Amino acid sequence: MEYKIIIADDHKIVREGLRTLLEKLSGFKVVGEACDGVQSLEKANELQPHLIIMDISMPVLNGIEATRQILQKVPSTRIIALSMHADRRFVLEALKAGVKGYLLKDSAFEELQTAIKTVLNNQVFLSSSITDLVVREFIQQSEVGVAKSAYVILSPREREILQLFAEGHSTKEIANHLRISIKTVETHRKQVMDKLNLHSIAELTKYAIREGLTSL
Repeated sequence: MEYKIIIADDHKIVREGLRTLLEKLSGFKVVGEACDGVQSLEKANELQPHLIIMDISMPVLNGIEATRQILQKVPSTRIIALSMHADRRFVLEALKAGVKGYLLKDSAFEELQTAIKTVLNNQVFLSSSITDLVVREFIQQSEVGVAKSAYVILSPREREILQLFAEGHSTKEIANHLRISIKTVETHRKQVMDKLNLHSIAELTKYAIREGLTSL
């Protein structure tokens, strides 16, 4: 059996490097690449891969939101997050979204190989440093309760619109991209601002970066 893989990362050199390494492995074939979350969703629907190696911080639609949407449409796909971020917001929300593996980008390729085999065997794989972080977070939450993040406060559509505003897109551009009316976009923006008690696009942008919805 040959496993189909999609590589999703907004840096071409990362995609090319991973493709070169993965294509040396027997039993695996890289069938597609994606440079943002929306493209990864399109490719997943089209190619029905066994596995997606997903960057977390991507433009237009981040890897966490892309993971949620992909697993709704192609639930059999396994997703490994490959990220430069060890921050708890990224790790915990990625796991909640449904990723089966989480590795840092400074991991050795041998670790990625192990992660792929583990995930395709329907098990979860975390880098050792990530495992420590998750355990510490679990203990902390047990002691002080769960802090409400953007993934709790906002709906998926609100998070998507927040990311697009934070990345500098206009109301009209967002409406065209999401195929909704300008009025609907404005309504969502107001709801986001009201929920977060924020009053400007600059404040929304800072919040989106802090919560890991987008990056600088």
